[in-house]
Amino acid sequence: MEHEPGTKVATEPASRRWGRRTITISGFAALWVLAVTLSPLAFVLTMVSDARRGRRNRWAHSRCVAFFLLYLTCEVLGIVAAFATWLWSGTWAGLSRRRLVSMDAALQRAWSSALFFGAVRIFSMKIETEGTQHAARGPYLLFVRHASTADTVLAAALIANPFKILLRYVLKRELLWDPCLDIVGQRLPNAFVDRSGTPESRDLDAVRSLAHGLGPGDGVLIFPEGTRFSQAKLDRARERLRARDPEWYRHSLNFRHVLPPRIGGSLALLDAAPGVDAVFFAQSGFEGAASFAHFWNGSMVGETIRGRVWRVPAGEIPRDRDDRIRWLLEQWIAVDAWVHEHVAVERVKSARVTTTVPRTA
Repeated sequence: MEHEPGTKVATEPASRRWGRRTITISGFAALWVLAVTLSPLAFVLTMVSDARRGRRNRWAHSRCVAFFLLYLTCEVLGIVAAFATWLWSGTWAGLSRRRLVSMDAALQRAWSSALFFGAVRIFSMKIETEGTQHAARGPYLLFVRHASTADTVLAAALIANPFKILLRYVLKRELLWDPCLDIVGQRLPNAFVDRSGTPESRDLDAVRSLAHGLGPGDGVLIFPEGTRFSQAKLDRARERLRARDPEWYRHSLNFRHVLPPRIGGSLALLDAAPGVDAVFFAQSGFEGAASFAHFWNGSMVGETIRGRVWRVPAGEIPRDRDDRIRWLLEQWIAVDAWVHEHVAVERVKSARVTTTVPRTA
């Protein structure tokens, strides 16, 4: 069943939705008040800790405290703004939802840009991208490498927001515990799916529905891997493939920085959007945010966020299922190769820095 752009594509009982929001909204508000109150003390303690750790620490702990304060502030302001857009749109009075969708799209752009570029500034990061012009006009299906929790705002800030493209996201259901993603994310056409195993038919239906009614200002974003990359996850994926799909297992041995793509959601989108181009976004630099320990100890400080975007016209996407799977695999091999090249460059730079020790007389 097709949905009108701007309607929810995944439903749940209202009692469950508002029960969750009661917990998350009150919880985030309380955390924000606590963070603002304790931030002076937290900055003093972390600055002392950072100073004791020396110059190589680069004020990592203090930067992390600043980022957590930024994140909670964005959440609280986002919740307030979401309530304001609902009131101002007149949806509560039975007026058209299109005005609400337009206002929430603008709110989503502001929220994601503030969070991303605030983090860039806090951690003194650099940004280098190429090919973003290929995503300047929709419609398209956007396939993104998944390396960290920051990838959602990364794609928004660097690809969608500059061109005012409204992305329809395929996201894991657990993200509904983020109140801004829950409230605004369910007003806009997004699909929150269960990523624990084989996709359920209703999840695939929700994913397919995102491809309906796409226009020049629209795109659909999916993470084909289904979860963030780690070496342990790659090893587990290979073991599963070894038993059930020897051919895919052999291909997976060539992957170094990506997981084997899960076929269900990607094929569902491609099948539902004939005539729509595919855009691929390979990116590196946020690997340091994949775990809290690395993040807390300064892995993001001074990082360079790199990205490359390329577009495949719809006419070049195979129609046969097996050919389409091989095509997707080839694109993902290209993503892995690009990431490997840039990760290798960063490792060489890091090695030069750590091995250059001033000589004493």
